[in-house]
Amino acid sequence: MHDIVVVGGGPGGYATAFRAAARGLDVALVESDKVGGTCLHRGCIPSKALLHVAEVLEEVHRADIMGLKVSYEGLDGDALSGFRDGVITRMFKGLDFLVSKRTTRHAGRGRLLQGADGRVEVEVSAGDGSTTRVQGRHVVIATGSVPRGLPGVEIDGEVVQTSDHALWFTEPPARAVVIGAGAIGMEFASMWRPMGSEVTVVEALERVLPLEDTDSSAAIAKAYAARGIEVLTSARVQSVERDGDLARVEVEVDGERRVLEVDRVLVATGRGPNTADIGADELGLLDERGFVTTDEWGATKLDGVWAVGDVRPTLALAHAAFAEGFVVADRIALASGVEGDGLDAVQPVDHTHTPRVTYCHPEVASVGLTEAEAREAFGDAVATETSSFKHNAKGILAGTDGFVKVVHRTDGTPTGATGSGGPVVGVHIVGPHATDLIAEATLATTWEALPVELAAITHAHPSLYEAMGEAFQSAAGLPFHGA
Repeated sequence: MHDIVVVGGGPGGYATAFRAAARGLDVALVESDKVGGTCLHRGCIPSKALLHVAEVLEEVHRADIMGLKVSYEGLDGDALSGFRDGVITRMFKGLDFLVSKRTTRHAGRGRLLQGADGRVEVEVSAGDGSTTRVQGRHVVIATGSVPRGLPGVEIDGEVVQTSDHALWFTEPPARAVVIGAGAIGMEFASMWRPMGSEVTVVEALERVLPLEDTDSSAAIAKAYAARGIEVLTSARVQSVERDGDLARVEVEVDGERRVLEVDRVLVATGRGPNTADIGADELGLLDERGFVTTDEWGATKLDGVWAVGDVRPTLALAHAAFAEGFVVADRIALASGVEGDGLDAVQPVDHTHTPRVTYCHPEVASVGLTEAEAREAFGDAVATETSSFKHNAKGILAGTDGFVKVVHRTDGTPTGATGSGGPVVGVHIVGPHATDLIAEATLATTWEALPVELAAITHAHPSLYEAMGEAFQSAAGLPFHGA
């Protein structure tokens, strides 16, 4: 019998497996496909490869202002595919090797069953129709997520697609409609535009990236308009009808109906838990939306059964799944009698401090509370400071506007501390390399650092991240360039 059986080989699953193995536990991993999950094979990694291509194209399109005589003659579809697939293959080989070294692998689809002794077991159905039972003292559900559809819209995978299909093009669409202005939809719009596509984004809510701070949403909407990407907010898709190699999308916006004729429709209305037919429903582990119900540690109501990643109603992000997997593995190690290494100090994941990133152009990143959330939590004892990339040397070189916005409390300053700024509770970045710059902000919010403490940190000049330092200085009442 294994110490742990992990069902699912995506980020949450292999993070759990690797941490448990590092703690000295015997781990089995059940996966019906290649390890790496959606993130590696159909999501994060291939999309970032293609977004890098788009980023290079953005530079090609503005090369003339730098004195470079460069012309763009179009995409080589085979080479594009080779580049994308090469990145996936390189990462997969490394991951596959680690899985082989650290776990006992079972190839097939896992289903949870109640064993004769009352313990939950995993039945593994292989591709040849055979089944085996895998037993463990603990079972971790990590089966990830699947794209959500749109009622009344038939997804054919050719003209009408989800992100599972849309990454495998060799030629970008001439005209595309993206339904949904969350991270996935905005990234595809950003990817296709420099490749020559005419793109319209349709969002039912009143702003793009609706989970981000309103200032971030406004900045991206402005940037997309400048790039020639049409964005329709407070808009409803009435119908999508395929006609040969085209689709007609009827949209209601501002009380009027528009019909958009396109050769690609991307349905990017979010993702849902991949919990169908894994036995969790029969064991009473799912809520009404199909998520696995757990406590803050990831434990279900059944002894020894846990869940991590997108099957939980937390943040559907690969790095959120990593964090949850580490915690669950550590809790299992503690329950298994493993001692030392700070196991008794492990805390549940607080996703308030999990960074959120969107790899569009310009990039968007945030951590902690939005300004609206902070004001709801702390009332008037909230202030914000913003530092613009417009006046930052590296920002000017990057050719994109943007900002670092710091949200902090004006109360809660510890006794004896200097400065009027209370703890930093949120940071929001729009601009070049925002998804990398958010690292410093994550430390600031996690440690509830004071602006005056952060203002004392020396930031390199010229650099993008000195904009972060200037925002912290302003929050501490010590503006550098401000009036």
